[in-house]
Amino acid sequence: MTNDVIIRRTIEWMEGHLHEEVTAEDIAAQAGFSKFHFHRLFQSAVGMSFTEYLRLRRLTNAALALIHTDERIIDIAMHYCFDSQEVFTRAFKKVYGFPPGQYRRQMMSLMKMKEEKQMEETLKGWFLSGSHPFNYEMGADVETVHQGKQSGYLKSKTVTPAEGEFATMMQQFKADRYRGKRMKLSAFLKTEDVQHMASLWMRVDSASEEVLQFDNMSDRPIQSTSNWNHYTIVLDIPENSAVISFGMILSGSGCIWADSVTFEEVDEKTPTTNLQTEIVMLDEPVNLAFEES
Repeated sequence: MTNDVIIRRTIEWMEGHLHEEVTAEDIAAQAGFSKFHFHRLFQSAVGMSFTEYLRLRRLTNAALALIHTDERIIDIAMHYCFDSQEVFTRAFKKVYGFPPGQYRRQMMSLMKMKEEKQMEETLKGWFLSGSHPFNYEMGADVETVHQGKQSGYLKSKTVTPAEGEFATMMQQFKADRYRGKRMKLSAFLKTEDVQHMASLWMRVDSASEEVLQFDNMSDRPIQSTSNWNHYTIVLDIPENSAVISFGMILSGSGCIWADSVTFEEVDEKTPTTNLQTEIVMLDEPVNLAFEES
């Protein structure tokens, strides 16, 4: 089992225990490592310690509860395992800049004032593409969030899309400053009722539009309904690269949410996930009678 799989399974376990008292030892035990070894693995993959991750996820869910419910602040604090309202307030203010009560008032006021916008206006840098983009929609979601105040989503508008129908919420940019580097695309993803598959994807093209590197997680797709988890793609950016594209893809019906997307350089020790393989030329024809397996 790879470290990425172990980390995803552990995150899935943590997501199911946000309301329970768990220790660092409990989390490490789920991963099957010592606390200190798993701390290093998790920090390297996710960019924060697993205890920081758990605390941040609790605060994010508490922030959503403040905005979208009328629960008392003390009840929200207790529900997300903070020892007191004072402890919760200090932790919340450190992340969101305001104490919980003020945050609730300001965010609810902003939500009432904010007019609905088209996805091109609300999600700077992202655009919709694919085989049937008009049958899908993308936008910002303030209720389903992994970190911060909102996530991005891509969902189908038709109940039964045609076979092979898909859309992608994507970005595209010049490869110039990344040539010769190994880059890692990471994101936290969540899905609901995905009929076929959902995933991250990334592609590197030359100036002549030749695909140089590519991964769409077809060998590890996300299906059906899944909670927030961490996914990565790692590709080399060859010297003849011209364009880098990446995003989230949804094939068939359903919905995928994305949050905390990162794009960063990694060293040669990090294995690539490239699905493009070089064609190996044989020296001579083989199996002409079709009897060899």
